[in-house]
Amino acid sequence: MNRFKAIATNIRFFDSPLATRVIATRSLELTRTQVSHFSPYIPLPLLGRSHDLRFPRTHQKLYFSSKPNSIVELVLTNDWSQGLEHELEKCYPSLTHETVLYILKRLDENPEKASSFFNWVSEKEWFRPSSSVFSLIVRILANRETIKQFWITLKMMKEKGFYLDGETYKPILACFKRENMNRDSAGLKNLFYLMRQENAKQSVVTKVVDIISRSEWGDEVKNKLAKLKIQLSDNFVIRVLKELRICPLKAYKFFNWIGKQSGFEHNTMTYNTIARVLARMGSIEEFWSIIEEMKIVGHELDIDTYIKISGQLQKNKLMEDAVRLYELMMDGSYEPSVQDCSILLNSISESDLPNLDLVFRVAKKYESKGHSLSKEIYDGIHRSLTAAGKFDEAENIVKTMRSAGYEPDNVTYSQVVFGLCKMRRLKEACEVLEGMESCGCIPDSKTWSILIQGHCAANEVDKALLCLGKMIKKGCVADAAAIGILVDCFLSQKRIDDAYKLLVELVSNSCASPSHGTYRKLIENLLEIGKFDKALELLCLMRKHKDPPFNEPVVQYISKSGTVEDAAKFLKAWSKGSPRSHSAYLHVFESFIGEGRLSEAKDLLGKCRSHIRRHKKIRELFALVENHMSAT
Repeated sequence: MNRFKAIATNIRFFDSPLATRVIATRSLELTRTQVSHFSPYIPLPLLGRSHDLRFPRTHQKLYFSSKPNSIVELVLTNDWSQGLEHELEKCYPSLTHETVLYILKRLDENPEKASSFFNWVSEKEWFRPSSSVFSLIVRILANRETIKQFWITLKMMKEKGFYLDGETYKPILACFKRENMNRDSAGLKNLFYLMRQENAKQSVVTKVVDIISRSEWGDEVKNKLAKLKIQLSDNFVIRVLKELRICPLKAYKFFNWIGKQSGFEHNTMTYNTIARVLARMGSIEEFWSIIEEMKIVGHELDIDTYIKISGQLQKNKLMEDAVRLYELMMDGSYEPSVQDCSILLNSISESDLPNLDLVFRVAKKYESKGHSLSKEIYDGIHRSLTAAGKFDEAENIVKTMRSAGYEPDNVTYSQVVFGLCKMRRLKEACEVLEGMESCGCIPDSKTWSILIQGHCAANEVDKALLCLGKMIKKGCVADAAAIGILVDCFLSQKRIDDAYKLLVELVSNSCASPSHGTYRKLIENLLEIGKFDKALELLCLMRKHKDPPFNEPVVQYISKSGTVEDAAKFLKAWSKGSPRSHSAYLHVFESFIGEGRLSEAKDLLGKCRSHIRRHKKIRELFALVENHMSAT
């Protein structure tokens, strides 16, 4: 404990120079609440309800405030009406492009109100919807409840000259498929294809992108661009920048050049677009240069841009930049949500050795804005401490969390178990599970799974199996991650039969659901040692649990070294309940013929039912082969 206090003395919480300057320029605009100082060692005083920044919803109340959060609460706590619209009118001119995006983003779980707000604001003379606004609102409306509004808004988007980009199209299509909205899925595919065709016809964007992407930036490129006599608009610039996202430094040079052209001035939309393009490895310095420039000219990142950029930075492990950006946003007009804070803390904890300085900077910044730390944020701090092996300090966080009214749960204990397993302190990890039960917190499948994975990582597979047995005895079902790592351990030790027995036992008797990848690895390993029947049994288990089938290695095995009987077994298993079984037969016939085993293909054909033998494609295949043989 004393050792960590010495370390803690050296942990400095400081804002980036950019964030400090932003605070200075906006100190007159922001209402600053008195802050308590976060520490992982001293229990936090509980903040009063008045500082919680939440509004009562027990009754409807119309009031005027131009702050973004207050406008969001105004919309959320009242039914849409003329009175509400009158109150919103009072918020002008605070309803800037960034503010509208912020409000829509905070309404994403209430699509009806998001649609009403969008329709109201888009009709105002003082507001012009951008591609970013349209992209956000159609993402929000892409669900069964508001599908009518979705198509109306998408039509409006197209009529105003905007196009769906891949970043917007792909998640909407995935949502439609997930919800089995087949008609809407097909309609969206067709519309996206038509939009892309129409977009391609506008050759000026394509010409500009080709000129820039194919040459080094210089006078020659500038002269070629000047000769095009481009009619500049923010929408045109945004489209070019998006197309240049794979070469961000060239996009940056184009952005600077276009900003110097007569009659054009960058606005918040073009600044936000170039920021998205630059927020990656290799152009991070240019990204921060743009952020600094935005501050000078009075623009801010909108919340949708922030969330996407933060996700990019976290994905690319640019955690210092992600934290710096979070601090900057928290000091601005459009604060990230508690969920955004929690996601950032979780990302920091996922590194091999979490940077505790970054963890505490995030927590301190969140608290400094007058917010009480939530259970999710305490968990995020605790996760990094346990992952870093700082168990005494993690226990202090738990004490602080308890004093704030949050009891440790499976998430809390799982993080301790994970940290101990990571340090190979497996005996202590097992003791944590025993201690949980004595405290009335019953370990769930995830907690057991972490312990099993810890033993497997230490190559103690037999002890992992003992943990698995205890887990099942206590009524928990092994999850896909635990099964996967156990199978991997067996395979690494060449215990393929043991892996097979374990998986079949768990699926047949414990209702477990292995991942597709686990099935695939095991099937491939069984085929490598000639255990065709066992591989086929696993394939049948996959079909039974409605997993995507993994036929190809089985068919390859049959065609190269299998027998006609093997092929018949596979096809019999596959044809059960399959309306397109002829495609599997055709595939096997083609594979046999491709391996030069025509006689086996003919023998198999002779064993098939008449409707398979008479199938048009199968008859055509054998006729083609016979003709080829006759010709040679």
